Amino acid sequence: MGVQDPISKSCAGQLAAQGDGTAHRHGIAVLIPCLNEEVTIGKVVRDFALALPGAVIYVFDNASSDRTVEVARNAGARVIHSPQRGKGNVIRHMKRAVDADIFVLVDGDGTYPASAAPELIDRFRKERLDMLVATRLEQHHAGAFRLFHRFGNRFISWLVSVLFSVRVGDVLSGYRILSRQFFRMVPLQARGFEIETELTLQAAGKSFGIREVPVEYGARPENSHSKLNTVGDGFIILRCLVLIFKDYKPLLFFSVIAGILALASLAAGIGPVLEFYETGIVLRVPRAILAAGLGILATLSFSVGLILDTVAKYHNETMELWRQHLH
Repeated sequence: MGVQDPISKSCAGQLAAQGDGTAHRHGIAVLIPCLNEEVTIGKVVRDFALALPGAVIYVFDNASSDRTVEVARNAGARVIHSPQRGKGNVIRHMKRAVDADIFVLVDGDGTYPASAAPELIDRFRKERLDMLVATRLEQHHAGAFRLFHRFGNRFISWLVSVLFSVRVGDVLSGYRILSRQFFRMVPLQARGFEIETELTLQAAGKSFGIREVPVEYGARPENSHSKLNTVGDGFIILRCLVLIFKDYKPLLFFSVIAGILALASLAAGIGPVLEFYETGIVLRVPRAILAAGLGILATLSFSVGLILDTVAKYHNETMELWRQHLH
C-alpha cells in the first residue's frame, strides 16, 4: 500500500474542509456577489443563463435591504445569504459554499456583458489558464467610470506590473474566470473591494497563469448606485498591495528599506567620520550614535529580508506540490 506524503494529505484535507459538504461539483458556476441590486440583478441572472445554458448561477446576497433576493430567485438563481458585509468576505464564503471546475465571478450591477462569457471560457480552456480577467479600460461607455477611478485603476495596475513583473492593465475588474485549482487553493484575506487586487496579486505571486481580455463595459442603469468610495477604497487597495508585496517579495521589500536606512546612516555619519579623520576626535557624538543606529537597523532589515525570502521560497515550493497533487 502506498503512503501519501504529508503535504498532499494536508492539502486534500484542507480542500475537503472548504466545501459545503456535498459531493456534487458543477461544470461551470456563475458567482454573483450582491448588495442592494434589485434594479439590475434579474437581468444579470437571465443574461448569464442565456449565455451559459449549462451553468449554475449563484447569487450571494450580502444582507440587502431591498428586493434583491426576491428578484434573483424569480430570475432563476440559487440565492445564498452571506451576511458578513464586504465583497471580500462574500467571495471567501463562495470558496467554501460552491464547488465547480470553472468559476465565473461577476458583479451584479449589470455593467459586464454576459454575452462575452462563452468566448472568455473558450479561451480560458484553450490556453489552460488559472485566471482570465475581462478588462474594461479599452471599451467602455461614457460615464461608466467615476471621476478618478480610471486614473486610480491605471496607477495601481502599473504598480502591480512593476512590483510583480507581470503585465496587467485592469486589476480592479469584477469579471473573472477562475480555475478550480486557483480558487480553492489560494488564501484570501481582503474584506472589501480590494479583493480583486488581491486575486491578481495572489495569481502573480504564485505564478498562476493569467490573461487579460478586453470586453465592453457599460454604465450603471438609472437608479442603480455604486458602493465604491474613491479615496477610502483606493488607500485600502494600496495597503493590500504593499502587504502582499512584503509577503511574496520580502527580500526586495526589506532591501529597499535597508537601502534607505543605509543612506540615512551615511548622511548622518559622514560628518563625524571626516571630523575623526582630520582631528582624531569625534565631537558630534549624537550624530555618530544616530549613524551607528541607522546602520544597525539597515543590517537587520536586510537580514530579515533574507530570512523571509527563504520562508517564501519554501512556501512556494509547498504550493507547487499541492498544485501537482490536485492537477
